[in-house]
Amino acid sequence: MARDKDEAQRRADRVRAFREELAEVQEEGVLSLSEAQWSALGAHHDRLLASLADAFDVDVTGAQKQLSWGMRIVAFLGAAAISAAVFFLFYRYWGQLGTAAQVVVLVSAPLLALAGVELAAQRERTGYFAAIVALVAFACFVLDLSMLGQIFVIAPTQHALLVWALFAFLLAYGYDLRLLQIAGILALFGWLSATVGAWRGLYWLSVGERPEHFILAGAAIFTLGFVRHPRQASFPGAYRLFGLLAALVAILVLGHWGEGSMLPFSETTNEHLYQLAGFALSSAAIWAGLRFGWPGIVNLGATAFAVFLYTKLFDWWWRWMPKYLFFLVLGLSAVLCLLVLKRLRAANQEVRP
Repeated sequence: MARDKDEAQRRADRVRAFREELAEVQEEGVLSLSEAQWSALGAHHDRLLASLADAFDVDVTGAQKQLSWGMRIVAFLGAAAISAAVFFLFYRYWGQLGTAAQVVVLVSAPLLALAGVELAAQRERTGYFAAIVALVAFACFVLDLSMLGQIFVIAPTQHALLVWALFAFLLAYGYDLRLLQIAGILALFGWLSATVGAWRGLYWLSVGERPEHFILAGAAIFTLGFVRHPRQASFPGAYRLFGLLAALVAILVLGHWGEGSMLPFSETTNEHLYQLAGFALSSAAIWAGLRFGWPGIVNLGATAFAVFLYTKLFDWWWRWMPKYLFFLVLGLSAVLCLLVLKRLRAANQEVRP
């Protein structure tokens, strides 16, 4: 039996694909099953799909899967809208409340939202409504700390980001909410970057002046993707994806802004080094994704490699090359990348006798 919803969904997808392929080979005359075998196999699959749907509320048809994507988008937009409504409601009536009333409202808002998350999770198994209320709870918690700091004149620090991250992870792991995991990753990334900058003597809000701090934070988050998650099998992939994305974006920036680097070289040398690092890291991401079966990392690595290549070609040829020739070179380079990726795809194809 599946351990979590993602594993159950993969099993349901395999059953649906197996049924479709079996019908094809039966029609082509490659395989012929008796009526009793068809009935037994169909009954087994029906029971399996029914049990998966009952336990994990998975999508057992293609139409259900398409609707689920739409529901995720609607849930996110709804959560963002309600969070914005809460934010503006606070500021609309905030000045009319005394200090004691303000503190009571700030403390009670995230607690009430947490109770709403628990109620939604118990009443509705899909998790869409729980995700909406959880994001509202996270917004209330962020607003809570910010406003309490203003009321009691507490100097803002980067450590608030760590508290935000812990609260988001509490909701994400407690209710298996990937949206809250992403919120926690972003908050944790901000805290790591700002803390490393503070260790080096920078004001924590000035961390953007040294993008290398983002590379270190991204590497730390990437390593969290190797921690086993028995109940949330899809969570490690998010750590790897966002950690690698942060590092690649920082390297891309430094590849064209060598002055922001901490390396003791000239601006031009720093840019060249980071451009080479960008090609190396994106290539390594493609290899690792293929080696360990991480499709998101493969896609990100291929996209990053293309971006690094196009920006480098722009630096070399845009100013002096005729525009039609420049874009022709870009198109041909895309064809070359496709040929290389096609070879990699063929090399990783499983051929069975």
